[in-house]
Amino acid sequence: MINNEDFLDEIGDSHFSSNAKNPLRADAFDITDEEKIEKIKKDVENILQTLGMDLTDDSIKGTPNRVAKMFVKEIFGGLNPSKQPKASTFDNNYKYGEMLVEKNITVYSTCEHHLLPIIGRAHVAYISSGRVIGLSKMNRIVEYYAKRPQVQERLTMQIVQELQKALGTEDVACVIDAKHLCVNSRGIKDIESSTVTSEFGGKFKDAQTKREFLDYIKLDTQF
Repeated sequence: MINNEDFLDEIGDSHFSSNAKNPLRADAFDITDEEKIEKIKKDVENILQTLGMDLTDDSIKGTPNRVAKMFVKEIFGGLNPSKQPKASTFDNNYKYGEMLVEKNITVYSTCEHHLLPIIGRAHVAYISSGRVIGLSKMNRIVEYYAKRPQVQERLTMQIVQELQKALGTEDVACVIDAKHLCVNSRGIKDIESSTVTSEFGGKFKDAQTKREFLDYIKLDTQF
């Protein structure tokens, strides 16, 4: 019989998520960012001390505060809904009716199982049904959902769902090709492998439209 700790390890090592949404508690934002930083700072100090590090050394004494600020303000900043980018859209006055593709959007995220980096590229496309969105907003949407403890499948779905809502159309697609340092630097330690995930909505479920999108981004993977 597998005990609960072994089961949870198996979930993490298999990079499996049991939740299609980021698992946030209802009281996640009852304390301020500054209060969170102070609490995390103490936790990081405890980790380093437990590992045997000398926190009086000039090189490391500031690490707990740096890590705490990084967690709250940077790499997990996308957890805070107040930081969600405003997805401003505009009338498609020039009547552009073909696919619009924004490719090679940089993805920096963090695996929620080991808190190690996920680094790669996102390729996003949509077909306007009357509204268009600024190109930089597509990058900002990717960045917002990436800046949280994540699994790549969920991130891919969240990007598509956010753009579908903003543009008022199902015709949105996203492909992410990324390396997971929890695979590359620990465990199996396979430095060559990467993970490709996709989410296709509306017209992008059609084989010809999907193939056109994949041709644009030069991806040979079959879906």
